[in-house]
Order: sequence, then structure tokens, then C-alpha cells
Amino acid sequence: MTVPIIGISIGDPGGIGPEVVIKALYQGVYPSSSRPVFRLFGSEKVIRREINRLAINIGPASLDIHEPSGIPQNIKKGLPSKENGEISFRCFQEAVDAAENGELDAIVTAPISKQSWHLAGIPFAGHTDYFNRTYPDAIMSFFSSRLKVALFTHHLPLRMAIQKIKKQSLQKFFLRLWEILKHQNKGCDWQFLVAGLNPHAGEGGLLGDEESKEIIPAIAAARSQGIPITGPLPPDIVCREALNQKHKIVISLYHDQGLIAFKLVAFDEGVNVTLGLPYIRTSPDHGTAFDIVGTGSAVPNSMIAALHLACDLCRSQGNHP
Repeated sequence: MTVPIIGISIGDPGGIGPEVVIKALYQGVYPSSSRPVFRLFGSEKVIRREINRLAINIGPASLDIHEPSGIPQNIKKGLPSKENGEISFRCFQEAVDAAENGELDAIVTAPISKQSWHLAGIPFAGHTDYFNRTYPDAIMSFFSSRLKVALFTHHLPLRMAIQKIKKQSLQKFFLRLWEILKHQNKGCDWQFLVAGLNPHAGEGGLLGDEESKEIIPAIAAARSQGIPITGPLPPDIVCREALNQKHKIVISLYHDQGLIAFKLVAFDEGVNVTLGLPYIRTSPDHGTAFDIVGTGSAVPNSMIAALHLACDLCRSQGNHP
């Protein structure tokens, strides 16, 4: 049995991605008996500069760096740019290609700037949108020791997210999430807690009818398929019901509904997990933090957690010691 091979894309080179990646590799504690192999996908010049700037005793020669050919060398620190977008996308794409070819067991992605991708003409609204083009049933989720959240919709305007709340789509989502989690985390007794859309989960129709028309029928149908699912619960208490409950996962109907609570309690340790891919993908739950680039103050805890979770998921699926 071999140790897991984890690919790391360093994210937007003008953000804190390179810093938290290098700090995570240096500060993270990984099992000595089965330490994973880390492959970095990024600009070697950026990685070398970051190591020197942080004065970290980790020689570039000891790193397995994969730099896509022909990427721009003009890096703009602390702000989005076309060049940064092209670099971060090309590095991410090369890591994905390696995973698709069976060369990697998992990908851990440092934060990118959606604005940089836009400036570079990249037709995707981020990592998950890229995955969804090939794997439309992939699910954006967030894991931490205190709270777990799965998003029914993610990077959509709120108006569009509400329009997607339909019985059949919800039922399909519940079943897909259940099947993925059963496979990925064998032996876990998961319980789904579904958030309502309206205040007080509609208050019996007084504050909206999406619950009665779409959400409740979808939950009933999922329950009839053997899925342990509860709801819809009032959105203002649903995360509290799952807090510190290891096997409870909140199903949030739109991006901010679940992530405001998640980032409040787990910002420094939370991990973004894309469920439903043929390989594992995790990411820190924070962004590029352009405002603190170069200060050395970026906290690597979320990146360390993302690396650890990727390794744990590789082992839970039985492929590695």
C-alpha cells in the first residue's frame, strides 16, 4: 500500500495562498509512518520568493513543484489581475488534469480570486463552478469539528437560488448527498438537518409557501427512501441544532444561509470539500485576503486542516494506510 499523493494548487499568486501553503507544509504535523506526498502546482519563482520572505527552513529542492509551461511571470501582489488569474487557473487546471489521469489521490486548492479569473477571461466563477461543468451533481460542503454544512445552491444571486428550490431538485440533492457520504465516510450515522427558506420556516404558510409546496414534500420523499432527515427547521436555529454534533450536517438552501454561521464558529479551521468527484478535493474556507499580503500574518490553520482532511478521506476510503 502506498501513501496518498496530494496535489496542491497555490491559488492566486497575489493573495495569501502561497504563504499559507508554505506555512502549512512547514507547520503541519503529518504521520511519519505514512506521510503523504505533496506536489505543488504553481510558479516556482513565487514559491521560492515566499520561502525566502518567510525565512522558513524548507529548501525548494525538497519540494515537488510542477509549473505549467508558458505562465506569466509578472505577478501583482495584493490585488487581482489578469496575469494572476491566468496563473492560478492554469495551475489549478494542471492539478485537476493530474487527478483525472490517476496521478493524484486528492487536490487541495489554495484560494483564487474570482475577479482575477474574470480579468483573464476564465469562464468559470471559481473552483466549484469548474467542477460542476464536468460533474454537475458535485456538492459544495464545509466541514469542521464544530459544524458541517452542505449547500443546495452556492454561487448564485439570491433571486436565482430561490427559484431553484423545487421538490424534485431537492429530493435528488438529498439522495445524492446521502450516497456520497455513505461511501466517503463509512460507518458514520449521518443525520440531515434541512434549513427552511423563510423566517420561522414559513410559519405554517403565513411567511411564505416554499416550505409547504416544495421543501416538506421533498423531505418526506427522502425519508421514505431511508434517509435520516429532519426539517425544515427555522433558519435561525438550524445551525445551533447541529453545533458540536459530529454526525449532523446542515443542508443550507443558499450560500450565506449556512456559511455565515459556519465561518463564525470555524473560520480558522473550516474546510471546503467538493463532494461527488472521482477524487478528493478540499480547500481552506477563506479567500485571498489581499489586504494582508506581504505582512506574514496569514494564519495557515484552515490550509493545514484541508491537507489533513484530504489525507483522512484518502484513508477512510480504504486506499491508503
